[in-house]
Amino acid sequence: MHWLVDLLLHPSAAQASAHTLLILALIVSLGVMFGSLRVAGISLGVAGALFVGLFFGHFGLSGDHAVLEFAQSLGLVLFVYTIGIQVGPGFIASLRSQGLKLNLLTAAIVVFGVIGTILLGRFCLPHKEFSAMVGVFCGATTSTPSLAATRQAVMAIAAPGDLHALDQPVLGYAVAYPFGVIGIILSMFIIRWVFRVNLKKEGEQLASETNAGAPAIETINVEVTNQNLDGMALSEIVSMQPNDIVVSRVMKEGETLVATEQTVVAQGDVLLAVGAPDALDTFRRIVGSESKLDLKDIPSDISPRQILVSRKEIVGKTIPDLKLSSRFGVTASRVSRGDIELTATDAVKLQFGDVVTVVGEEDKLNAVAKEFGDSVKQRDKPMIVPMFVGIIIGVFVGSIPVQLPGFPAPVTLGLAGGPLITAIILSLIGKVGPLVWYMPRSANLMLREIGIVLFLSCVGLNAGSEFIPALTSGHGFVWMGYGALITVIPLLGVAIFARAGMKINYMPLCGLMAGSMTDTAALTFALQATGSEAPSLAYATVYPMAVLLRVLAVQAMILFFR
Repeated sequence: MHWLVDLLLHPSAAQASAHTLLILALIVSLGVMFGSLRVAGISLGVAGALFVGLFFGHFGLSGDHAVLEFAQSLGLVLFVYTIGIQVGPGFIASLRSQGLKLNLLTAAIVVFGVIGTILLGRFCLPHKEFSAMVGVFCGATTSTPSLAATRQAVMAIAAPGDLHALDQPVLGYAVAYPFGVIGIILSMFIIRWVFRVNLKKEGEQLASETNAGAPAIETINVEVTNQNLDGMALSEIVSMQPNDIVVSRVMKEGETLVATEQTVVAQGDVLLAVGAPDALDTFRRIVGSESKLDLKDIPSDISPRQILVSRKEIVGKTIPDLKLSSRFGVTASRVSRGDIELTATDAVKLQFGDVVTVVGEEDKLNAVAKEFGDSVKQRDKPMIVPMFVGIIIGVFVGSIPVQLPGFPAPVTLGLAGGPLITAIILSLIGKVGPLVWYMPRSANLMLREIGIVLFLSCVGLNAGSEFIPALTSGHGFVWMGYGALITVIPLLGVAIFARAGMKINYMPLCGLMAGSMTDTAALTFALQATGSEAPSLAYATVYPMAVLLRVLAVQAMILFFR
């Protein structure tokens, strides 16, 4: 058994990688189990890996530094990249509907935190400890990119060989970080308790608000009574109204047929139209009156089928581009994308994984299914090359230095901001040549969870050896208290205003709180607690702003107040 003791406690150079992987696996396993424990209904979730990592690090069970740095960076990139891919398709809609006010609230949280840091650092701590106070700010806001920017700024102006100056921000970060995570989660609970939030009602309200800009798709059967339409092609009639609809079936003299653009309409015909309620009401007033018949229930040779888009060549095209009516004699009526239904018009570009409802005869539907792919196996196939190409681009984007006037070091988005923004953009683009930026939901969730537990385990392990000494000596507890103030006061103040004054839904509010603090653990907690993806959308909306402002803020504080 000596080999096992050596592997765990005294690894040789040849065992360094195996030892590090073993320690990380132990931390992840114990951390997830610890995080699942509930006390008074509260659990830490994957944030448990951070505290188990601190425990291991304190007792010297660390690992190879290079391996830990790589695992930490890989975990962070996987987490933010998969979030970007997941929320990207809905990002623009979220940005249009509430992006401006969410980012203004984020800016307010950052500014109040900076003001508090400056006041506490200048008037409550010795002058020489101001860089530690900036580190406390980074830890209290759980912003690792800000810590890296702080050390770069200190390095640029510190005396050569002044290791104490470089260590101060790290110690402040290590002391403040644990409560930074807890404080954000605690703030979410406080907001939920103060405003008596009912998650079910919040979810229903959010769905109603989300659908306000894209109403649910409905159907209507309309009898043609407008004599002015006699002999007109269906395409001419549809073009008379400003809103998009699709006519999928027509009944002529008792026979139900597939409606195409070339179908000639006569009085007495019954048309089955698909679209938003307002558009259908306009169509009814143009065409005639609502019929008591429902063409969907009348037996005929035509039927609807839901066909999956799994062929790369279809991605990026619209239904009119595919000319389904003229080529196959069928009509596509709607497109389902996740939980959203869209009318199949030229405004909707098909994405990988979309489900298109097509109406037609069985043999023709089979031909359309072949055109679209209609393969669940192909949809669920991991897109390995696009994922790593996306990560490559994200790392490059995050590494681009931007030199701003008056700053001691170039500003970058880092490994957190670069891959996140890249993933959002790529998921919106959808396809470039043979590369399709799509990830099955199960694969996305797996990679996301692996990424965050790796990142938190490594952060805890690296900070563990310094955490207790920093806490029990010098101003450690004072720093922790200041960090708690920097975490909670700006967050609660802005969140209460957002909820009470701006009536922001609790679910995106949780995403705002996590994103404004760039806290991946708090986001994961919010996703688990609310059972909704809404926090991810809000998180992705404000995260780039939060990262940029904090990176700029810490460098400005070091430059002007140290």
